[in-house]
Amino acid sequence: MFDDLPPDLGRLHTLRVWHTLWLQRIDDKIAAIQAREAEQERGRRRRPEPPQWIVELGIGSGRPPSEVHTGDCHIAGRRRRAITRDEARTLLASGLRACSHCRPDTALDIVDLPKCPSRRLRPRPRHLDRLCAPPSPPRGPDRHPGPLRPRPRFPSRPSPTGHP
Repeated sequence: MFDDLPPDLGRLHTLRVWHTLWLQRIDDKIAAIQAREAEQERGRRRRPEPPQWIVELGIGSGRPPSEVHTGDCHIAGRRRRAITRDEARTLLASGLRACSHCRPDTALDIVDLPKCPSRRLRPRPRHLDRLCAPPSPPRGPDRHPGPLRPRPRFPSRPSPTGHP
């Protein structure tokens, strides 16, 4: 028989105390982990249900609504508010934009939404109208640049072929 324990009583008592301390540490750690898991489970059970519909809010005074989402849409920003089904239908019918990812209009069985909002949240700046406008056509025949002609390379230097 293989016996790896020390032969004297003093060292055996020391090992017993040592292992008792380790068992106590292990038991304390097990109790802490069980308490943490029980607390997480209580939190999961007490967590409120996510809203079915949310409206994303804009920035600034009054925080006007900007887009309607389903409650589980991960595209919605941080500025949002839970709304009821009737509020979501009303906002979409009034011209508020529906999220193109979660499609709340389809989930609400709304078939005909206005193509563009009936009211704008903010007026468009005038400088954007000028930047987004299509280029204007040339004004008459004299505006046409004609065929491209090659320009002389460097008039002050002679060409490497010897021709001017």
